[in-house]
Amino acid sequence: MSDVIHLLPDSIANQIAAGEVIQRPASVVKELVENAIDAEATKIQIIIKDAGRTSIQVIDNGKGMSETDARMAFERHATSKIKTASDLFNLRTMGFRGEALPSIASISHVELKTRQAEKDTGVLLELQGEVVRQEVVSCPKGTSFMVKNLFYNVPARRKFLKSNNTESRHILNEVNRVALAHPQIAFTFIHGETEIYNLPESNLKQRIVNIFGKKINQQLLPIEVHTSLANIYGFVGKAEFASKTNPQYFFVNNRFMRHPYFHKAVSMAYERMLKNDELPSYFIYFDVNPANIDINVHPTKTEIKFENEKDIWQILMVAIKESLGKFNVVPSIDFDTEGAIEIPISNSKSVPSYPKVTFDDSYSPFPKVQKTSNNWDILYRTLEKEKPYSVADEEQKSFVEFSDQQENQLFETNQNESKILIHKNKYILLNVKSGLMIIHSERAHQQILYEKFLNQFSSQKLVSQQLLFPEIIELTAEESIIFDEIKEHLQNLGFCFADFGKQMYSINGIPAEISNQGNIVNVIKDLIFYAKETGVDLSEKLNERLALSLAKSSSNISTPLSEAVCSDLIDKIFACRQHKQTSDGKTIITIVDDIEQKFY
Repeated sequence: MSDVIHLLPDSIANQIAAGEVIQRPASVVKELVENAIDAEATKIQIIIKDAGRTSIQVIDNGKGMSETDARMAFERHATSKIKTASDLFNLRTMGFRGEALPSIASISHVELKTRQAEKDTGVLLELQGEVVRQEVVSCPKGTSFMVKNLFYNVPARRKFLKSNNTESRHILNEVNRVALAHPQIAFTFIHGETEIYNLPESNLKQRIVNIFGKKINQQLLPIEVHTSLANIYGFVGKAEFASKTNPQYFFVNNRFMRHPYFHKAVSMAYERMLKNDELPSYFIYFDVNPANIDINVHPTKTEIKFENEKDIWQILMVAIKESLGKFNVVPSIDFDTEGAIEIPISNSKSVPSYPKVTFDDSYSPFPKVQKTSNNWDILYRTLEKEKPYSVADEEQKSFVEFSDQQENQLFETNQNESKILIHKNKYILLNVKSGLMIIHSERAHQQILYEKFLNQFSSQKLVSQQLLFPEIIELTAEESIIFDEIKEHLQNLGFCFADFGKQMYSINGIPAEISNQGNIVNVIKDLIFYAKETGVDLSEKLNERLALSLAKSSSNISTPLSEAVCSDLIDKIFACRQHKQTSDGKTIITIVDDIEQKFY
């Protein structure tokens, strides 16, 4: 095979240059795996140590490189993917700029082994900013990259790397994106001595199940639509399984992308089917003519511009609605009569008879009373004892009742300023000097519990209570890494866990102060979701988030509110450090002070 890597002219290089910067170990993994995919590999192995700080190794069984191509690959703007700027309009490869390998080699020690299928031997290259060693070596077909001592010459960038668990999550996230985009490729991911993934070649649905667990299998609904603008296929989740932790992925031409506009189309398809904080899971793939998209917008290539964006938006929303209706998520009519009971055929010669109605003319709903002439005087005796009806007396009676009761209730407000009114068993109305105070009872209860839990967690003097029936929590590989990061702190707070293997854990004990254990699994998953979305180190804000999650799960007031309960709630909410708003910024107390203006 002849050499295929060549330097781009400056005119073309300047048009596509993005100034590729390796920010963290996940960036290295992404670039090396994408190169392996472009090399038509069917098996890719990823091995990392110390979250990529010590070493990152990517091994594939692709086409390999010649000796000349191996050296040219580390030259800036050297690529085999494009030759002219017009090639960008027909691009289907993952990489094309020729910036990744030079950027990696400039901040790490790189060892490359590669061999083409038709050759008996391969080539070994060692680089430390420049080539320091090159020799012929015996190696399997394909390419093996070993990246060691990342950021050895950039100490500031190495210093600002997060914890190993955090960096491992970023690497895992990149692996998930690539693995979901290419289910026909087998992936193996090893972190230290632990095998995180061993994903065989499979179809799309099986790949999703292998990554996110067996439970997601029953949630997925297929979508598929073919148009001249785009082919859209994949899976969306059922509305009943929606939550704020569900995975959501968009791909275009087997490349992961972020697209808030298309995300809105998905949300519109589920309109009035989800709560405000719930999201459906989806894995949606777009097959679009490369000439109609622009992937050279951002260095990470995750922001894609579509030529017919609005039209594809409509197609996507209709495709999802069709899938929801087809699979009875939205009520629909089923015209499939196969296997139905046969309706007997009537005899046309027979004459139908008219329906007959029978009734009993002697029936009476009233009880039978013996009629006698001697009882009539009883009626007149009772009437003589009663006073005759007087209109004047009735008017006087009604006036007295109104003046004694209703008038006092309407106009003597000074005596009833402290009276508590309850609206819809949710809002507490209280008359104050500045106007009408309205208290959201559930949020008030939530804030009271939040500060109670926070004070208990801060003291670190918690007693664990063992559960009679342990709760089982099943996590994905990414969630398991996050859980390992926060597990020790949770144990210090009174939680007890047992590892079942395969990302499954048993919750055997909880803090004694927690009364509602039914939602403890959701509380743990909320902490994991918070760490995933914010990307912050939970060691500082774990107590606050845990207290908030527990307060939300325990603050549902289902019993009718009484005046005594409301009075106690009012006393406790005003004793809190923060009583006007909840810890997550929602209003607890508001005062309406312009009531008189409402009646002008």
